[in-house]
Amino acid sequence: MVQLSDDCFAFGGGMMTVDRALALLAERTHPVTAPERIPLAGALGRVLAADVIAPFSVPPHDNAAVDGYAVCFDDLAPDAPTVLPVTGRVAAGQALGRSAARGEAVRIFTGAPMPEGCDTVFMQEDCRAATLDGATTVTLPPGIRRGANRRPAGEDVTAGATVLAAGRRLRPEDIGLLASLGQRDVAVRTPLRVAVFSTGDEVREPGTALAPGAVYDANRFALMALLARLGCAVTDLGILPDRVGTIRDALAGAAATQDAIVTSGGMSTGEEDHVRAAVEASGRLDFWRLAIKPGRPVALGRVGEAAFIGLPGNPVAVVVTFLRIARPILLLMMGAADGAPPLFPVRAAFAYKKKPGRREYLRGSLVRDADGVLSVVKHPRDGAGVLSSLVESDGLIELPEDLAGVEPGMTVDFLPFNEVR
Repeated sequence: MVQLSDDCFAFGGGMMTVDRALALLAERTHPVTAPERIPLAGALGRVLAADVIAPFSVPPHDNAAVDGYAVCFDDLAPDAPTVLPVTGRVAAGQALGRSAARGEAVRIFTGAPMPEGCDTVFMQEDCRAATLDGATTVTLPPGIRRGANRRPAGEDVTAGATVLAAGRRLRPEDIGLLASLGQRDVAVRTPLRVAVFSTGDEVREPGTALAPGAVYDANRFALMALLARLGCAVTDLGILPDRVGTIRDALAGAAATQDAIVTSGGMSTGEEDHVRAAVEASGRLDFWRLAIKPGRPVALGRVGEAAFIGLPGNPVAVVVTFLRIARPILLLMMGAADGAPPLFPVRAAFAYKKKPGRREYLRGSLVRDADGVLSVVKHPRDGAGVLSSLVESDGLIELPEDLAGVEPGMTVDFLPFNEVR
């Protein structure tokens, strides 16, 4: 494990924009996971530890793109049908075993290697075959272009090319590409080990009795799900009582085995907010005052060799700051090349007044207007504690710091939840 520097998250200054925070985090955060080789079937979502170089071209030979007949283009009459004898047959996974002679056609099927001497394939639907006394001929219509329906060797991948770069999180299509290159295993980084806990004497486990004044622990379960979806190895430390000593001991134990510790709430200076004191007693804590809504200052620091990420206490603020701040940090620690999710421009179908100087995230859903253009509508409830508003939305509407408001028809940036899985 690569040790984080003592001041990797240190920052002195006033309110910071989200872009500036992400840039600083990219400069100061480094991979802490080690490489390992694992079977390809279990590599989905893992981060590549090394470039993948194609050992050969895919496909390795010219092949037919359709079922039909392979011919030499120069044997075709330009303005009239051409009749050729059918002298061979090639299916996928086979070879003709000889060069095709001029003036003959070869029956061929999709994916089969092109016989040497043939450069063009007619679709069988365009041809008319006839058999007389055991001999088959095919009538080929005029007008085809040279090389039609032929896929060249290396059309997909060229031998020696870097097909996947280190730092890429593997997607299903990446797994398929690796399989096409004959790879049974792949070098990836080990899963990031992340511990999660909640604090608060009022917090209860789902499924238990709920006393007056108590609430069920939603944030911890949301965080564990977000981390698991990211590919982290999650350790659940449960609900810790509001005692500095207990929290301090739990932090020290987690720091000995984990790469990161993520929690929410308990970071203010109130008498019952003990997480801050426990972290400061065990390591270092820096508050990043982000110009963001929803979300209070995000706490970043270290306990031993583990990174500490303290998120706000309101459920919506937890999800927003995780997706936009914690997730990029964790991806960089995992060795991913880039943790910034893509934003998509869509048309606003709502009006909204915004305070300039901070970036705001609204919950929204996509609709298709009468003209077919995608627009986004804002969820009617804005509260940072309204978790159902996330469930009922497709993603987050991101409004930049210098924007004072939104009018219908304006273009806004949209982050679909599907893009941060």
